[in-house]
Amino acid sequence: MVLLFNIIFQVSDAISFLLLSAIGLAVIFGMMRIINLAHGEFITVGAYGTVVTAKMGLPLPMAMACGVLVTIIFGFILERLIIRYIYGRPLDSVVATWGISLIVSQSFLIIFGPSIEGLKSPLGSFQMGDYSFSEYRILLIFISFLILVLLYFLFMKSRFGTLARATIEKPITSSALGVDVQKVYTITFCIGAGLAGLTGALYIPTMTCVPSLGQAFIVSAFVSVVTAGASPFIGLVPAAAFLGSFQTGITFFYHATIGLIGLLFAVIMIIRFLPSGFSGLIKKGK
Repeated sequence: MVLLFNIIFQVSDAISFLLLSAIGLAVIFGMMRIINLAHGEFITVGAYGTVVTAKMGLPLPMAMACGVLVTIIFGFILERLIIRYIYGRPLDSVVATWGISLIVSQSFLIIFGPSIEGLKSPLGSFQMGDYSFSEYRILLIFISFLILVLLYFLFMKSRFGTLARATIEKPITSSALGVDVQKVYTITFCIGAGLAGLTGALYIPTMTCVPSLGQAFIVSAFVSVVTAGASPFIGLVPAAAFLGSFQTGITFFYHATIGLIGLLFAVIMIIRFLPSGFSGLIKKGK
């Protein structure tokens, strides 16, 4: 029984990590088709914003909110100065966001040094047999699914979501109908940036605060969004569930490095045999 609970916990933790890694990228890359190689740096901004404001005396939830707000402001500035000029130019977005990534990571290194004192994990832990489980990690599992559900309703069921999807797919037609296309793009990009910042804010109590922190999320984010398919909010859960279970199973029996190799192999197989991703498979089954 204890072993079964441990397996379920490990798989659920891996799935929630993939979901939280990918939610911001699901908006910026999955919806807007901006290949954002600076996604990890958005996560880093959220993490550092949380740590700095928490060290100033704010309670952790308020510090996390400040971390998200700082990331939204950072995303807004980038969108106004750089990103809005490369919509519809995916190769240019690769170069631009890669440059942003390098600038931001090196700036954090110069300003804060190679690391700063992090935060203690909130809540506590409980023991079952020989295993110890973090209550905060369990909370993150529920938070990841809650955020995805809220995003699904925002972008798939609400008026704003319909407007955003229509504008991104058919900007000329939307503009002719009186939609402020740039405003919709800016809001959508800021939502994606804020979600990335939220990921950093939520995970920083469990990680070391270093300038390269975001790199721990970038691979997981891209493989989840790519395998989710054209409708990321539909395919993201099954994609994360499959990849998380597959990686955890291999890691459990072998080693973390072998688990990562297995994850990348699974992604290659999904791209080969499910070119439309999990969302395409779900739509085909309806």
